[in-house]
Amino acid sequence: MADAVRDVEGVTFHDLYETYPDMLIDVRFEQEQLLAHEAVVFQHPFYWYSAPSLIKEWLDLVLTHGWAYGDKGHAVDGKLWMQAITSGGGDDSYGPSGHNRFTIGELLRPFEATAHLCRMRWREPFVMRSSHMRTPELMAECARTYRARVLGLMREE
Repeated sequence: MADAVRDVEGVTFHDLYETYPDMLIDVRFEQEQLLAHEAVVFQHPFYWYSAPSLIKEWLDLVLTHGWAYGDKGHAVDGKLWMQAITSGGGDDSYGPSGHNRFTIGELLRPFEATAHLCRMRWREPFVMRSSHMRTPELMAECARTYRARVLGLMREE
């Protein structure tokens, strides 16, 4: 999925694990990045019904009260937020009768609530299910679909 959008003009592909191998986030830099863009896509594997720890740390440190939310926190008002995730489970795994019991949309509610708190515009997540079981052809098709979603998000700004 990363390779599908890395070369899109106007997209800044920012790998948190590459940038912060020590897990020490440069909050000022990250806030400047948010200010410079109209949309943010959190692309990650869906670990334990959430995001990897560095993304959670990023949310905790970067989206601060008085900057991203609260009476005086309006820095990200109106910006677009989209999750782009991969999951090991297939379509039948998510839902009331599935192994995971809840839909992916329900499990992503904390992210949606965070976007709402920050007055950002939540967009329908991009989800690649059964990621470990896909053939190269299905992976390529998914990558094309993801690229199209990102391009559509850019046109929406």
